[in-house]
Amino acid sequence: MIAKAKAISYGINDLRYITGESKHKKHPEKIYRVLDNLLPPDLDAMGIWNSMQLTLSQHRPIKNSIIRIELSPSPEHTSFYDIEDWQKLWHEFAEEFDKQTITGKDGKVRSSPTNLANSKYTVYLHMESKGKVPHLHAAICRFDENGNINNDHNIHLRAQRAAERVAVKRGWKTAEEIRSRNIPEVSRECMEVLRTMPSWSWEEYKKALARRGYSVYERKDKKDVLRGYAILKGNTKYKASELGVARNLMISKLPRTWQKLHYRERLAAQVNTSQIHRPEPVQRPAADMDDYTHYRFGSVSYTLSSNSGREQRFYIPERVLDYFNEEFDYREVANSSELTDIAVAIFVGMLETPAVSTGGGGGGSQSDLPWRDKDDDDLQWARRCARAATLLLGKKPRTGLRR
Repeated sequence: MIAKAKAISYGINDLRYITGESKHKKHPEKIYRVLDNLLPPDLDAMGIWNSMQLTLSQHRPIKNSIIRIELSPSPEHTSFYDIEDWQKLWHEFAEEFDKQTITGKDGKVRSSPTNLANSKYTVYLHMESKGKVPHLHAAICRFDENGNINNDHNIHLRAQRAAERVAVKRGWKTAEEIRSRNIPEVSRECMEVLRTMPSWSWEEYKKALARRGYSVYERKDKKDVLRGYAILKGNTKYKASELGVARNLMISKLPRTWQKLHYRERLAAQVNTSQIHRPEPVQRPAADMDDYTHYRFGSVSYTLSSNSGREQRFYIPERVLDYFNEEFDYREVANSSELTDIAVAIFVGMLETPAVSTGGGGGGSQSDLPWRDKDDDDLQWARRCARAATLLLGKKPRTGLRR
């Protein structure tokens, strides 16, 4: 269950919205009055506003005179609810909302308990949302009937905690549990969007997510430079830093993540181009090639991913991986992981060895060609694989940190 709360200054407009009287509400017939507290019966939006103004006029003026609350439980928990059930849910929430005392790290009180129980408010049920998630809207007067103000400091935290406590009492999944459960699925869809994009484009990325039912919120600095984003689905928001692996879906890492997903396709295209007008590669017979799919003494595991996302684990000699790590040092080479992947894929025979020559035209030694001779030892073969990977992708120097 999710709850939002905010103190607002546009009380009459909010009341018109939650009662269905606003001209912007397309389906007012799907909005139902749940209950009123300390108000005359059957008032319209203006009548409720005038009653609250009567209370507010007896005290010092305040800018944000109304507390707006939205309470949204998961649809599976409320599919058979009638009005009485919604009333019980609201009363439980309001009780948990009122009883909280919010303190700071220093132990001092930052927000004393509120008193919704003795304040004028109205609650309506909305069934017309795009996501078809029934939810409650409430408008509460900031002053209670005793003349005390309902504190709005950290009011969003007060609402979240009240919703969490009610969900726990009822045995429902909390908002945090729902978010945690959905994060892997949201991450998978983001990666799938990147995988299907023929070229990197932030605008296309946003449009593709929108087609999957997500809303993308951009965070820009004062110079209108995009610094971050969040994804919203239903009432749940996911920050980019929470998605993916090692924060690889953050705005600063998205282009590189796209490149990692597509470098095998680029590699295949480069291999095809390099093979035009070049001799066929000479490779060691398959029967004589080593099997790197099983562990052997002195080997270490290395996992390669295909374009489809399928992972395959290989076991290569430790000194070979040490050589690749040294040759493509991540501290100096920006595309070290891509180069290492390609070199390992060639080494274990996962990728066909391209016939790329490092020499000039007119012949020359074939010892520079990246095919595997029958008598090559592992380290010599690793050097040729690294050279082939470098020729295909090129080393991109890392700017910034250096060894």
